[in-house]
Amino acid sequence: MTIEYRKRVLRFVLPAVSAALFGAGALFGAPATAAPLLHASCSATEYDNVDGDCVPRPQQAPSAPPGATALCKDGDYSFSENHRGTCSGHHGVAKWL
Repeated sequence: MTIEYRKRVLRFVLPAVSAALFGAGALFGAPATAAPLLHASCSATEYDNVDGDCVPRPQQAPSAPPGATALCKDGDYSFSENHRGTCSGHHGVAKWL
């Protein structure tokens, strides 16, 4: 098999096969789901983090509530278990606790 033949296979056949296996969205680049799926046991005051854990949503408080891990720049306290994305909707992290 020549390199050119392999390139053609990858360019034309592979997208069609992936579309057949994963739906037309794989071929046409369908947008991701806008709303994240919620963990079945998370309450309205929690969110499902990347590890699949229910974590309290950021909240305003006069001082750090128990379990808070960061103070966001907008004054909310975050309970994030991971540094990546902490306070992302709150203008970033002002201080790690």
